Order: sequence, then C-alpha cells, then structure tokens
Amino acid sequence: MGDYGLDDVKNLLPGTRLSRIFEVLSMHCWVLERYASSPIASIRSPRCGDASAAFAVRLQTKFKLRKPDVVAICLPNLPEYPIATLGAIEAGLTVTTVNPIYTAEEIARQLTFSAANLIVGTVQNYGTLNEACKLAGKRLPIAVIRSRQDDSLPAGAIDFFELISTQNVRYDDLQVPKEATADDMVFLPFSSGTTGLPKGVMLSHNNITSNCEQVQAALSLNLSVQDTLPGVLPFFHIYGLTVVMLSKLGQGSRLATMPAFKPDDFMKALDQYKGSILNLVPPIALFMINHPNINEATAPALRVVMSGAAPIGQHDVERFLQKFPKVAFKQGYGMTEASPVVLLTPEGNTRYASTGILSGSTEAKIVPLDGADLKGVGPRTTGELCVRGPQVMSGYLNNEEANQVTFFPGNWLRTGDVAFYDEDGYFYITDRMKELIKVKGFQVPPAELEAVLRDHPKILEAAVFGIPHELNGEAPRAIVVLRQGQEATAEDIAAYVAERVAHYKRLEGGVIFVDEVPKNPTGKILRKDLKAQYSD
Repeated sequence: MGDYGLDDVKNLLPGTRLSRIFEVLSMHCWVLERYASSPIASIRSPRCGDASAAFAVRLQTKFKLRKPDVVAICLPNLPEYPIATLGAIEAGLTVTTVNPIYTAEEIARQLTFSAANLIVGTVQNYGTLNEACKLAGKRLPIAVIRSRQDDSLPAGAIDFFELISTQNVRYDDLQVPKEATADDMVFLPFSSGTTGLPKGVMLSHNNITSNCEQVQAALSLNLSVQDTLPGVLPFFHIYGLTVVMLSKLGQGSRLATMPAFKPDDFMKALDQYKGSILNLVPPIALFMINHPNINEATAPALRVVMSGAAPIGQHDVERFLQKFPKVAFKQGYGMTEASPVVLLTPEGNTRYASTGILSGSTEAKIVPLDGADLKGVGPRTTGELCVRGPQVMSGYLNNEEANQVTFFPGNWLRTGDVAFYDEDGYFYITDRMKELIKVKGFQVPPAELEAVLRDHPKILEAAVFGIPHELNGEAPRAIVVLRQGQEATAEDIAAYVAERVAHYKRLEGGVIFVDEVPKNPTGKILRKDLKAQYSD
C-alpha cells in the first residue's frame, strides 16, 4: 500500500561493469577541455582512452596493484580526473575520492579507513598529502599532476604524465581481474550517513552504471560530442562523479572542467562553451538568479538545469524560470549511499516544491518516524523515506553496526529524511531526521566537529548543529562548555577549528558558551533542543 514504484527502465543494463564507459571513451578522440587553468599540451594530444589504458597498465606493472587494491584520487576538477579514475577502474581497482581541500588530518583518516595503496594529487596539495601519509603511518606512492605551466615536480613525487604517456606502453600487459563481476566494489566515497563520523560507502559497478542509465532515461538529453558541459560540480562529490562526469562521458559529450567555482570563470564558460545542460547546487542557481549579467543572451543554448545536493524553494525556482523561461528546471534528490540519484522531476513538471518522482527500477516507501510499522503508509502521510533499487550500496565498509542501523529488513535503505508523496507519486522532502549539516550541498557531520572541539585543551564539552544561512543553506554553530577556570573567546575557538578542517566546515554560524550541553538520559546530545534555544 505504501510502496510506490515506476516501471523498469527498459534500457537499464543490469550486471554492467564501468568498463563499458571506458570502451565508449576509447572509441572517440575526445578532448576534455581545461578551463580556468593553463592547458597542458600532452593531455590534449593522445586519446583519453589511450591515456587511461596506459595508466591502468602502469598501475599493474609498475606498482603491482591488483584487485582489491585502492587508489585515492585527491584532485579538483581537472581533465586528468576521468583519466585517473577510468584507468584505475580498468586495472580492476577501487577508487576512493578525496576532497582536495581537506586538511592532512582529514585525509589521513580516509587513507587509513580505505586502506589506500596509491594517491593521485597535484603539485599544490602534495605537501598536505605527504603529511597525511605520515599521520596515517603509511609510505604511499603519490603521483602528482602539474596543472600549471610553471609547476615543477616536488622531490619524492611521481610524475602523473609519465604514468599516462602512450609511449613505450604495452597494452597487452593489462590483465583483466579474475572472477571480475558487476558486483565488485568500484568506488569508496565517504559519507556520514544518517549520523556519526564519515564511513566508507561500498558502491559497485552495477550501482553506478544503473544510476547513470536511470539519469539518462529520466532526462532524455541525447547528448553527443558536439555538446560541451561546464563541469563545475566537484567530481570527488558523488553528484559530480556520477551525474556529471561518468554519466555525461558515457553519453559522448565533452566536459569543460572548472577546478573551483569562480563567478567570472563560470560566466566565461557559459559564454564560450554554450552548454545546453547545467548540473548545479542551489547556491549556484541563486547566483544565476541574482547576477545582472547572466541571462538568456549570455546562455543562449541552455535548455536543462538540474539542481541537487540540497533543496531549493519553489519561489526561487519560479524566479529562475522568470529569467530563463525556455529552460526546463529539474530538481533531484539522492545520497551517496544511492549512487546518488533516487528522485528526479519529470518532463513538464510544474510542482516546483517537489523533488520529483522515483527514478526507474527504484522503489520507495514512507514509514512512521517511530519505526513501529515498516509496511509503509499512504499518500500525504509524513514519515521517513526509505528506498531500494539497483543503485543502492551494499553497505558501509567494515561497519556492521552502521549497516544494521541504516537498512530495514528487505534491503530498504533508510534515508534519514522526512517526506511524503502525493497521489501522482511526486515526493516532497519536509525535514531531516539525520543530524548532518548541509553547507553548499556538502555534508558536515556534527560529530566530526565536536571531536575537533573536544581536543581543545580548554573545552570540556561541545555540541554542533546547523543554522540557516542565506547563501550556503546552513552554517555550523558550536555550543561550548569550557573547563573550570579556563577562558577563551568565540574567535579563538573558531580559529582553532578553522585550522583543522576544510573551509566549508568552519564555524561560520558562531560559537556560544554555555554551562552545560543538554542531553537525554543515555547521554545523547539533544540537538533539537539546541536548535530551538540557540538558533537566531
């Protein structure tokens, strides 16, 4: 009664490994444009498929890597990102994607949990990666990309361009992993799930290829090599990885990679590449709405905009469409644990408050928030959204306790989001059960910031929650209890945290000093009480 599912996507390819995308890549002499960064001639000359294959060969022959070894890719959006990713995949390895603005401490944790065997980075973050290896107690080879004309190779680093060179490479040396299946783990991104510290999300070839097909079937874009898409969403994030990089390359289009969102570069990309589709997050959509020099004239080819990673309100969608009346504005909903896409608004949608209908081959049900009835409830009844489908992860790596909490019987993935659906199968996300703070679409787990704060010698207890932020969606705010006899300012505490975390995790919501942190009888922090009492 409470389940809602669509007919299977007819062109879904169950049991497909990501080598299918590699094979498509090899068939085309694609040029992945480098934008807002000095071009490196060697990346343009060979076919990207050849460069990926060369990398795969050397991963096996030079570094002796084999399934189930892990390659950590810690890069901004560069043309080398898909080359490194697809090369590692073709070698039968697993890729763990690492945020390139992470601190050495954050990277060290991921290197440890993922058991990474090799790192791909840049000249600019080599020092941080080297320090992360020391903190993790690992001696790992680090291949670096010289993304600027004046970059020189750091001492101890490996030249990535030598690894992808098509000279003196024996492609016949590439060994297909024995007993390779579509259920093999291909990506290991990290997510906080519904609560707690980041955990390794085990995504298989079948998870990712299914989601690529689901997205393609829902959007019906019919892209080709003539289409160039500004790749502004970070590829280390599951949204940018699957929906932008892998899905669009698999359809034959080109990507104009942008290492970071910079307003002037973004506007130049819209004008130069005449992109027909944009994958965005709400802050970029709001930027387009509010900027006086972005309009139909500066983006004449734009026909589809897809916003995800965080909700955008109906009023803002209507404002966007007033400025771009010929554009189809679509919202999506997903999570790392679902590769990520679960919901997409269909063609002709005018229910702008909705995050869409189910993607193909996906099922969902709404269960009461107390979890007493797992059968699901009917339309317009609010509860926790649970989903299952071919894109849903097999579980968290080496974390059976988290798996038990995250899955209901029957392989139903708990999203931690409060939702309902209407009589036509449109879903509406109304709240979050989970404690995550969403800053510009990125996850900020309160437990991670609380652990950093508790390491401060003057802090006895700390709690973190999110408050609304006009541009970023949310901002972390800390409630702090100082040790007896200690003194500190809010600025001191914020600066301490800023030195130890990525910039989007900083305490932009401020620091408030209190006598005690409210907790329930079992010692769990009462975040709803904190929000009610200490939000502006």
